[in-house]
Amino acid sequence: MRRLARSLIIMAIVGGAVGLLLTRPAQLPADFAQGHVPDPTAGALVFAAGSCASCHVSPQAEGEGPPVLSGGLSFPSDFGTFYAPNISPHPEVGIGSWDQDTFARAVTVGVSPDGAHYYPAFPYGAYQHMTEADVADLFAYMQTLPPSEVANIPHDVGFPFNIRRGLGLWKLAFVPDGFVMEASDPVLERGRYLAEGLAHCAECHTPRNAVGGLDRTAWMGGAPNPSGKGTIPNITPAALDWSATDLVEYFTSGFTPDYDSAGGEMAEVVENLSQLPRADREALAAYVKALPPVASP
Repeated sequence: MRRLARSLIIMAIVGGAVGLLLTRPAQLPADFAQGHVPDPTAGALVFAAGSCASCHVSPQAEGEGPPVLSGGLSFPSDFGTFYAPNISPHPEVGIGSWDQDTFARAVTVGVSPDGAHYYPAFPYGAYQHMTEADVADLFAYMQTLPPSEVANIPHDVGFPFNIRRGLGLWKLAFVPDGFVMEASDPVLERGRYLAEGLAHCAECHTPRNAVGGLDRTAWMGGAPNPSGKGTIPNITPAALDWSATDLVEYFTSGFTPDYDSAGGEMAEVVENLSQLPRADREALAAYVKALPPVASP
């Protein structure tokens, strides 16, 4: 019995050590974005491509002017309700005290300044593809925006999902490094970077498994709306027969070939995409046209 107890204790210690190793928060290279001079003007385009305002501007915000990133938008899910945080340059409730490396670690690997894993309601699985220059430019632009003193709303997440350390294992299982689509030319590479990276299209258009991981075998094949109302459409050629010209027009004006118009959250996405160079919208259209067909659920 003593030998068995000793063995169980050793196994528990080893298992705990392995668990801590596997769930440890990731680090960034020490020379991240060194040598790049941040450009806030370029960062404004990255901000638009990433639809940052769509999630982080308060739902009660009114008026025009620079976006105030006070957060507060709710994201209901099967695991609880998540709330977009204040990411304005406020030094206490926002990210005004962060440096570029802290920001880069949060955006690309989903780790907070105090070393905790962020929930994947924050699409770092897509943002991991961002170039170092785009991360630096984005941070520079966001520092030019107005600070907001609106306090963050705590996530409403119950046990066991409130144990953030376990997200380290989730990341290992469901946040692979590589892109999904093979790209054969520079236009498609740019479209892939926008779709799978900055614009994080798969976060809405791809179904998820029981624990919230994206089903890469049904990439962009449509998914239930997290709100419980309707579905997010399948945008692969199996369900979407628009031409590249149709897609570019939709990304520019929101008008479909049938003279309908984008509504809901997609209207905000179009508003953001319309700010990008036309070449980017053409690259995004090329990516959508090149998607492998996926049968609608």
